[in-house]
Amino acid sequence: MAKRAEQRSTGVILRREIILKRTALIQGVLVALGLEVLSVMGNPSPRVLQVSGGLRHPSWGRRQPGARGKEKVMFARVLECEAKDGRGRKVVAVPERQTIFAQGDEADAVFYIQQGKVRLTVVSEIGKEATLGILSEGEFVGEGGLAGQSLRMGSAIAMTNCILLQIEKKAMMLALHREPTFSDLFIAYLLARNIRHEEDIVDQLFNSSEKRLARILLLLAHFGEEGVPGAVIPKISQEILAEMVGTTRPRVNLFMNRFRTLGFVDYGGTGMQVHSSLLNVVLHD
Repeated sequence: MAKRAEQRSTGVILRREIILKRTALIQGVLVALGLEVLSVMGNPSPRVLQVSGGLRHPSWGRRQPGARGKEKVMFARVLECEAKDGRGRKVVAVPERQTIFAQGDEADAVFYIQQGKVRLTVVSEIGKEATLGILSEGEFVGEGGLAGQSLRMGSAIAMTNCILLQIEKKAMMLALHREPTFSDLFIAYLLARNIRHEEDIVDQLFNSSEKRLARILLLLAHFGEEGVPGAVIPKISQEILAEMVGTTRPRVNLFMNRFRTLGFVDYGGTGMQVHSSLLNVVLHD
């Protein structure tokens, strides 16, 4: 019991720190683009209004037409055009389980995930590792350097074979300046990530570990996003799930066996199939 409480508390503290850092990142990007920082908190400029108007976050009671697909198309299109000159950008292939960047490395580039899934981790001063999240196609990794972060605050590890577009900081800032629509979507993306971390804190504080596990599995399967059926989650260890939930591995094992017995999840050779019926665990009081 004490161990579960400690892990839960650690998860809340880490996510609070992430929110503060990502808020500073958003402010830094707005300053770099010549926008008013106060417009995020107070009276938004027309451009920021446009960004906030397209923002969406998970709603577990119904399926929403999400903006994720449109954002992925826009990000890919702009970055493909920007990459044609080859300056400050290159496509890199990262094998499964290989480190993309490590905590303490120089934060000199941003990575856009074209294929695969990436796990984000952080190690405390006493050597305790925690999994902060898992990112997939159409998302950015390592964007903290855009706001003046000189060293990586965490590590990024390929969960599957990944294809990434590596973009140097200067090249990324140039793309944000030259493409207003791209910069609008990128800021919306950063804000949506912040909202996700805030939801994670609420989840940690008020929900049971079983509900937290169900929510994480649904998020990993991109449940509720437009055009995304029940996805297959790549093989992920129960230790990693326990770190994300803020509980122990035996508890995760207990819940996963229950989910499988009830038909909420199925295991296959390539990963785990998550069914929409798992939503009942999240909605049930």
